[in-house]
Amino acid sequence: MSDQTIQDILSQVQMPSRYIGNEINCIRKSWDRTTLHVALAFPDLYEIGTSHFGIQLLYGILNEKEDIVAERVFAPALDMEQQLTNNGVSLFSLESQTPLHRFDIVGFSLLYELNYTNMVNMLHLSKIPFFSHQRSETAPFVIAGGPCTSNPEPVADFFDAIVIGDGEEVVLQMTDAWFSWQKRENRKRKDLLHKWSSIKGVYIPGFYNLISNDGWKLVPTDPAAPSKIEKVLVADLNKAPFAKKPVVPFGRPVHDRLRMEIARGCTRGCRFCQAGMIYRPVRERHPEAIMDSVKRLLSETGYEDLSLLSLSTGDYSCIVPLMKGIMSFGERDHVAVSLPSLRAGSLTPELMELIKKVRKTGFTIAPEAGSQRLRDVINKNITEADIIRTVTDAFSLGWKVIKLYFMIGLPTETKEDIEAIVDLVKKLKNQTTRYGKRATINVSVATFVPKPHTPFQWEPQISLEEATEKIEWLKDNVKMSGVKVKWQDPKVSVVEGVFSRGDRMLRKVLVDAWEKGCRFDGWSDYFKYETWIRVLSENGIEPESYNNCNSDPGASLPWDHIHMGVDRSFLQQERERAIRQERTDDCRTGRCAGCGICDFDAVRPISFHEQKGFVSLPVTTDDSSKTGSSFKYLINYKKVGLARFLGHLEMTKVFTRCLRRERLPLQYSKGYHPMPKISFKDTLPLGMQSEAEQMLIGLTRQVDPMSLCRCLTGQLPDGLEIVGCTPYVREISLNRNIEQEYHVELKDGFFTEKDLDWFLRQENVPIERKRKKGKKGVVDLKKAVVRIRLIDNRRLSITLGLHDQLTVRPAHVMKSVFHLDDQQILTAVITKRNSSHV
Repeated sequence: MSDQTIQDILSQVQMPSRYIGNEINCIRKSWDRTTLHVALAFPDLYEIGTSHFGIQLLYGILNEKEDIVAERVFAPALDMEQQLTNNGVSLFSLESQTPLHRFDIVGFSLLYELNYTNMVNMLHLSKIPFFSHQRSETAPFVIAGGPCTSNPEPVADFFDAIVIGDGEEVVLQMTDAWFSWQKRENRKRKDLLHKWSSIKGVYIPGFYNLISNDGWKLVPTDPAAPSKIEKVLVADLNKAPFAKKPVVPFGRPVHDRLRMEIARGCTRGCRFCQAGMIYRPVRERHPEAIMDSVKRLLSETGYEDLSLLSLSTGDYSCIVPLMKGIMSFGERDHVAVSLPSLRAGSLTPELMELIKKVRKTGFTIAPEAGSQRLRDVINKNITEADIIRTVTDAFSLGWKVIKLYFMIGLPTETKEDIEAIVDLVKKLKNQTTRYGKRATINVSVATFVPKPHTPFQWEPQISLEEATEKIEWLKDNVKMSGVKVKWQDPKVSVVEGVFSRGDRMLRKVLVDAWEKGCRFDGWSDYFKYETWIRVLSENGIEPESYNNCNSDPGASLPWDHIHMGVDRSFLQQERERAIRQERTDDCRTGRCAGCGICDFDAVRPISFHEQKGFVSLPVTTDDSSKTGSSFKYLINYKKVGLARFLGHLEMTKVFTRCLRRERLPLQYSKGYHPMPKISFKDTLPLGMQSEAEQMLIGLTRQVDPMSLCRCLTGQLPDGLEIVGCTPYVREISLNRNIEQEYHVELKDGFFTEKDLDWFLRQENVPIERKRKKGKKGVVDLKKAVVRIRLIDNRRLSITLGLHDQLTVRPAHVMKSVFHLDDQQILTAVITKRNSSHV
């Protein structure tokens, strides 16, 4: 696809930077000089997908291979989907804008059941047949991985191959098999599928048939197909490949920070938690390796925030010395650290003190249940005292907001358990009164959805009516000052439950729902519950048939052929212990629970403790950025090509992280949330080019302007170019351009001499403009236009001046003088020229 075509399309969508693909650390390889072309597909928006740690990991691993190119693609927003359809353009990758149907392998990450319709839509927009048996010999192989593959059956027929478990090592085994297969003459798709089926953790759905005469059973139809597909796991994270240069996304990703996985797996044994079962055993990274990686990756990305990832970060055996080590340079470099998954009791005052050295990042505490009885049922081994102490400590150390997460509909739940949620919130609120009115507790409530491979996989999901009634009751009874309640629509949980424990009979439901407009079902603004219920009914399916799963532990289940390492007998045992309200110890600190995952040879828990040799560095207090010195520099730059689709906030982040990567001594503001002192002279409308932009930065020490230019050059995305730098002189630099020249080039429509003559004859042409804070004002366009000249019927030169302290843009002239509509204006290329008028 031509660069002009992509720019024409991007000019007409709301957030074009989602589709640019020229971020810092993105990898662009020659298509013709590589043999294997892989598209990494994420079935949700860019800002969700770019925050996913797994896709960054696979992107780096694959692109390290000289003969492989891996590019990314995310679900297009509805406006982008419409533009692709209107222009007859296939869904394309970000890096090279190559249509997906040209790739050899398209790999989807399946993290959430309500993303399935996006996956179907991406296949449709890519002109790739939905089902594996429909694909020709030359079609891409469509594969999948991610936590949803623990029960892949609802989407199994869409994929040629599915990876069960950790993907870092198996993906390279699969690409090696592809290279071997590719060299053969008269090769057939099935030949590669046979090779893949011999790799541990690779499931070939086409090699199995569904038999439902006597319960639910999937049987192999090919000699190469094993009766059980065992998950593959990385036994030691310290030996596993790692993302060396994470892509730094544009826009507002949900996790706009460096993400460092410090451990994988959890042994807390919460009986509702699928991740705690399928990611066993606990495998920690060595703290020194984490420290080295954090330092290097911060310098490669320029991030100012770091998130330490684990299913239970506070349980990392070396968390306090690790935090001390990170703060030895993090405080100096203004790196704020967040611990997104914390168990009440593991968040100690010492840990809180370390976190708040730079900035108080958010905390979410998940009691899950209000009563101790129900917390014992689900094996949430925390007490009410743990919860109260953790919340009280946080507020006493200066935190203003704490989030609590609860579930309704847990097995054995009673009315008293729901009332206990209110009682617990009241107790916590009473504890916060001493910390002032600003102390806020955010309560989040969701409906429990039983998941495969957990002790509760046999339990029924509560009905929509019951879930709605409980949530409404909680909303009414948690009304108190300083407490805010949020909840997930229980209708969403109904559909999630169907696909969580569903089977292959749902494939037609999925396609029918997509055809009726279902997209982004996990987003409340787009979720269409009535459509889903109608489609299910039309296919003869009642949600209860899946949500009220067979409670007989001996009955066959759709995912029985997928072995995630934990024995079925252990899950049954834990279910029985739940009914008896018996707790199971954490095997990391207690005796082995006998879940079956470890052989204590190749697979075993891996953890590190302070006595094993890790000594954290002393926390450094020296910080030159806190000195009173201030040196300001005015930087001149161009913003052209695809960079014109970067908004003002994106530009701020691009330059801030560029300066941080070069370790320039940025000056920061004071207060709760220190910000680098960077400002822009003019805020361009999205989509406008400029040959003459200026930015003001503050540093804490003097630098050579030419050196500053050299530092920034090469650190910026394509389309941003540094053209000069000078020390800031207030009496000169603050003067604004009185006149500014623009060049306009139309794609659609045309300029006429008749319209221009009319404008030149008028004494005044009043137009309405918005002032600050939304107030409207009237501007005389005749006075604002200093010069105007038609070059031809598609090109225009305009010089505009500041009038009545209101900025007038070329779009106002195009609309008021030449009567162009919004569509024509959007597709025009407007360039702000370098002007000497000051």
